[in-house]
This record gives sequence, structure tokens and C-alpha cells, in this order.
Amino acid sequence: MDAAAVATNLDRVHSGIADACAAAGRSADEVTLVAVSKRITPELVLAACRAGQRDLGENRVQDALARQDDFRPLLAQAGLPADHVRWHFIGHIQGNKAGRMVGRFDLIHGVDSLRLAERLSRGAVDADGTESVLLEVNISEEEAKHGFAPGATVAALEEVVRLPGLKVKGLMGMARFGATEAELRRSFASLRSLAEAGRTATGLPLPQLSMGMSVDFREAIAEGATIVRIGGAIFGPRN
Repeated sequence: MDAAAVATNLDRVHSGIADACAAAGRSADEVTLVAVSKRITPELVLAACRAGQRDLGENRVQDALARQDDFRPLLAQAGLPADHVRWHFIGHIQGNKAGRMVGRFDLIHGVDSLRLAERLSRGAVDADGTESVLLEVNISEEEAKHGFAPGATVAALEEVVRLPGLKVKGLMGMARFGATEAELRRSFASLRSLAEAGRTATGLPLPQLSMGMSVDFREAIAEGATIVRIGGAIFGPRN
């Protein structure tokens, strides 16, 4: 994999998103592509940035913070502004690391418990800032996955939106790996339905639905995804 291949792959993914949106009667502008940069060499990630990619996703706190620090001079060397990248945290967050995340991410996707939400809230208040977050829902209902149970999600939303320092932007979920197309559609539709119920319960717009990865983003877009998280289709296999 080299810089030219990354740019080619990125174009291919954007075309796939546009095709999926057209098939669903949606505009491609409604869907944000987060390029999952975890464990990808800085050279390849920077190649994606040069090709126009702005949203990057990391899933380990320590690695993400180090990458942010390392990337500032690299962006400058590439002639890109310091604010070119919008950082997304897409992984599981250990509670004792929540404080380190405050003020470092444009969107935190994986808020999977009230306790974590409370820790992020306290950190944001202490820093006199706000954190934009998504609540993670275990839409596949697999024991090994994190997230609120679907049946508990709306009640959790009602509690989290009252916490100071947090802006709840919507929901995030992952379908079961290896699921059939029909199962994928059901899983993603369930997250969309939960967001609709959450809007009614809270009165908030909750505009973001983060769902869909390299293997299933088309089904996710068909069911209303506004953010898709794609790594392998852009960068190839990870180290």
C-alpha cells in the first residue's frame, strides 16, 4: 500500500457511498466518512488527508492522543492547516481514561454507560467546555460487545442529556460480523428507530447515526446512517 493506492481507494469508497445514497434516495452530502486510522502508518494517513479526507477515527485513547500530537507538524509540512483533521474516538473507553479525552475529540462515539457519561460530564465542566458524544447501543445484542441494551437506550438518553457539559448528537452501533443482508438491515433499522424514539422523548434533534463499516456501509446508509466508519477499504490490512 502506498499514497497513490490510498487516494484511489478513497475515491472508490466515496463512489460507493454516493451509489448507496442514490439507491436510498439520499444525498451523498448527508453521510460523513470517518477514515479509521488506528494502527495505520502516519504516511498513509497523511496521504488520505492530502487527498481531502478530514475525519479520522481512532479507538485507543493513548494511541489517539499520541497521534494527534504527532500529526500537527506533519499537517504543517504537508501544507495543510492545523484544523484540517476532525478527530473521532470510536473505541471502548475505560472510565479511568475519560479525563484524558476532554477537549481532544470532535466527536466521541462510544459512550456506553451512564457512569462513563458522568465522568466525561465532570471533565467537561472542570475544563469549562463541552463534549459532543454519541451513545453506543448494542444493536446486535452480543455479550462480547459494549453498549446500552436497546430496551434501555431511550431511558439512558433522557438521563445523559441532562448532564452538564455534554452535547448528545445521536447514537452509534455495530451489526454482527458475518450477518446476512436482511439481518444487517434489521439491526441498522433498529438503531434508527431508537433515535426516533429518543427525539420524541428528549425533544433534541439527535441528528447523527454512526453505523456501518467497510463490509456493511451500504446497508447502513440504506437505513439512515449519517456517519460511516471505514478503514480496511481505504488503508488495506493493518499492522
